[in-house]
Amino acid sequence: MLPEKFIIRMQEMLGGEYGAFEEALKEGRYQGLRVNTLKADVQDFRERAPFVLSPVPWTKTGFYYEAAQQPGKHPLHEAGVYYIQEPSAMAPAELAGARPGERILDLCAAPGGKSTQLAAAMKGQGILVCNEIHPARAKILSENIERMGIRNAVVTNETPERLAERFAGFFDKILVDAPCSGEGMFRKNEEACEEWSPENVEMCAARQDTILDSAGQMLRSGGLLVYSTCTFAPQENEGTISRFLKRCPSFSVETPAAVPEGFSYGRPDWIPEPAPGIEGTMRLWPHKLKGEGHFLAVLRKEGQLTDISSFPVRKDGNRGIPEKDCGEFPAFAARFLKDWQGGTYVVFGDQLYLLPVGMPSLQGVKVLRPGLHLGTLKKNRFEPSHALALALKPQESCLCAELLSGEEGRDYGPARAWINGETFPCAGEKGWYLITADGYSIGWGKLAGGMMKNHYPKGLRKNWKQ
Repeated sequence: MLPEKFIIRMQEMLGGEYGAFEEALKEGRYQGLRVNTLKADVQDFRERAPFVLSPVPWTKTGFYYEAAQQPGKHPLHEAGVYYIQEPSAMAPAELAGARPGERILDLCAAPGGKSTQLAAAMKGQGILVCNEIHPARAKILSENIERMGIRNAVVTNETPERLAERFAGFFDKILVDAPCSGEGMFRKNEEACEEWSPENVEMCAARQDTILDSAGQMLRSGGLLVYSTCTFAPQENEGTISRFLKRCPSFSVETPAAVPEGFSYGRPDWIPEPAPGIEGTMRLWPHKLKGEGHFLAVLRKEGQLTDISSFPVRKDGNRGIPEKDCGEFPAFAARFLKDWQGGTYVVFGDQLYLLPVGMPSLQGVKVLRPGLHLGTLKKNRFEPSHALALALKPQESCLCAELLSGEEGRDYGPARAWINGETFPCAGEKGWYLITADGYSIGWGKLAGGMMKNHYPKGLRKNWKQ
């Protein structure tokens, strides 16, 4: 049941369209997945996928699927080949237009759908900072960054204000998928409907104001800020953007050259004192397209590229450690990795990480993942991490073992057994093998005595039926 005050407000907003809107909320929600182009070619995946897919119009990597197919319970999901994501939620990162080599911040990033979409567009080059203020959600974010094989991401657990102190004028692009009243998710999430109130809308709008102010401080001159919510409330959408533009006149609305079919423009008539350009923001309505409700605004900060050569460098030793201080990792890389390029290494406890190139100091920042987790430094040996396996392509590993069999290569039983924690007999050279399923990396195995020992993390194993 929709809240009465919500119904009254929506009737006033939509007028004759309200009936179609209400009927849309009674329909089943649309299911979507997005192909991870760090691992898979979109067309190749679509042709080989064990699911029936149809394209999401506003992104080349997104597809609808039928709920009964359950791609979230498939080995390719665990391999990070795709991300389960609500179709409308694919739009904000698409509008950001992330490119390789940029410095990008996803300020409210959990659970990670938009971060992983940005990362795929960056192709492993540049710096991606993914932040989440809530510790439990930040952990889930970090797990998804790992699963999708992302090498150049740093996961932080900070307030926007604290990050603004460290990264003033640093980022080329910032995505703010702001916490909101969640009205656009009523069809998807009953709890959002039950928790709704006009007071919560006001609280969310006030919180959005402070988040945007911090984001504005961290964006370089000439940079791009994408703001999104999953609510219909004008106070949190056109209202939040108008208030921000009045506080920060160096920003202006930038309307995309081509607005996707089914998207609607913002409504300045729904708020008091709208700022110039509000009509260039965008809305996604469930009765006009196959997806949930969203609001989008693309903002440009005036000016030219900021010179960041004076940005503070690390003073705590985290510029990196010499490769000779990385324990047995260099020997591991020489034997089991092809053409390993190395980079800036840091150690946290006995855990070895590879920092994104050009990453400034993280001193004083709560960090869950300072880059690519390479593995554990143990006495006289190195144990590679699951994250490293998922970040590698088969051609980057000296030793590989493919789990699928048969001419068609579609028997996923062995892959399910591997994720269950089972071993299998194997002939070959002793050592660390990159285990693959249909050509996609899925974990490490270690061959000894004719048996491939399973190193799939116990905490990630699934009790799946083959």
